[in-house]
Amino acid sequence: MLGAATTDDLGIARMNGVIGDILPLAIGVAISPIPIIAAILMLFSAHAATTSSGFLVGWIAGIVVAVALFTALAGSIGGDGPQAAWVGWTKILLGVLLVVVGIRQWRGRHEQHGPPKWMSAIDRMGFGQALGLGFALSAINPKNLLMAVAAGLAIGSAGLPSGSAIVAIAIFTVIAGCTVAVPVVAHAVAENRMRKPAGRGQGVAADQQRHRDGGVDPGDRHDVDRQGPRLAVTR
Repeated sequence: MLGAATTDDLGIARMNGVIGDILPLAIGVAISPIPIIAAILMLFSAHAATTSSGFLVGWIAGIVVAVALFTALAGSIGGDGPQAAWVGWTKILLGVLLVVVGIRQWRGRHEQHGPPKWMSAIDRMGFGQALGLGFALSAINPKNLLMAVAAGLAIGSAGLPSGSAIVAIAIFTVIAGCTVAVPVVAHAVAENRMRKPAGRGQGVAADQQRHRDGGVDPGDRHDVDRQGPRLAVTR
């Protein structure tokens, strides 16, 4: 029993260490401004529900695919024993690459750039195009890809059981995708709630209109108006 307790404590310690490693990486993905801007623009587009839901699916799928892929790759290489040295060197390399990307973005902040082509095409996007854009921004965008690689490396090299690794990937995905998911889901919920009052409002407006017309349906009133002169002639 002592050995089982020690094994459980070791597993918990590894899991806590992994969560500590991936948490700042997930936040780094979550605060990426371009996906947030894209999601908000889609909510004001002509097909808000279709494009925003497609973008959210693609965004989440890209995060899961990238992290899971590099988790599996790191797990197959192995993270324990003599091979553990490559993990540290790989993390250093990823950190250097992230610094380089940050410096390039900082140095180019004053350059005049036109809006991306996808931004002007949002109103014409369908579900599939929005899904592809979301996937590209999460799994192919250099900064987010490096974050996913680092997260997959941390999870896969920790020697976690499959269930714990899946939980770690899920935690990373929820945190990284929340800034896109929250406005899209909130818009969908608000839209569904607004449909019921709108339907009731249309019914009330129709009742009021019938009341103003003297309780006569517009179609019936039209028939009465046509029959009026005939009655007058008959008399």
